[in-house]
Amino acid sequence: MSKWNVEALESHHPALESVRQVSIVVGASLFVALCARLTLPLPFTPVPLTLQNFGVLLVGLALGRRRAFAALVLYLIEGASGLPVFNPVGPGGIAQLLGPTGGFLLAYPFVAALAGWIFERGSKTFARAFAASTLAEVVLFTGGLSWLFVLTHSFSTAIRFGLYWFAFAEVIKVMFAAGIASGWQRVRKV
Repeated sequence: MSKWNVEALESHHPALESVRQVSIVVGASLFVALCARLTLPLPFTPVPLTLQNFGVLLVGLALGRRRAFAALVLYLIEGASGLPVFNPVGPGGIAQLLGPTGGFLLAYPFVAALAGWIFERGSKTFARAFAASTLAEVVLFTGGLSWLFVLTHSFSTAIRFGLYWFAFAEVIKVMFAAGIASGWQRVRKV
């Protein structure tokens, strides 16, 4: 079916567009869950190295602020209800939200929304995607480190557990998310 025919069909059946949007949001939450499965436990911190953050950034850049926020809220609801969507190292469910990674997890909707909001507000270049992802990572680590501080009662311990071991990997995740999102935008224009 050509693009014109799909648009004509959707204009006569707005429910189809709603189904499409819901499918995108559900698919994005499942993409982040898949990224969470790629986890490397680190013996010196209760926070594992995972691709979840990459998935959150990519969802934000690809879907924009509204759908990305909805997808990550859905992801948290899925995880809180006991579905195996969080990284497999943790206890799962509500306990995972209250554990060492809880601050990172609860920041995800805001991280994705910020990345999407910045990226959708101008030219879809690598530089904009990189800046959007970097600023979103600041929100992510603010949430994660704040929660670790609450749990450990020590700022230095929170930094040691939640930042030092992850900085290099996060730069790589930001670069890949920015590259994929900006590349996808170029392909869509062709």
